[in-house]
Amino acid sequence: MLTEVQTAQNVWPTLTKIIFVPHAQSEYQRLTEVLDNLIDVVGEDEDHPLASLMEVIGVLIEKYEDEHVPELTEI
Repeated sequence: MLTEVQTAQNVWPTLTKIIFVPHAQSEYQRLTEVLDNLIDVVGEDEDHPLASLMEVIGVLIEKYEDEHVPELTEI
């Protein structure tokens, strides 16, 4: 496990450009652009090497929306 953590430490500075918790509208928009690009590459291929990354970014976006985007209500 230590080796995996060391690997993560080495690559994390590069990955933080596309994997981060959005705290502002601009970060949310940047993350949705990343997701759009991943969708273009991955499509619906659940076996694609980046499919898991697409899912993680989707969860980060969903969390931001749950906390910051008001739900539409029926009138």
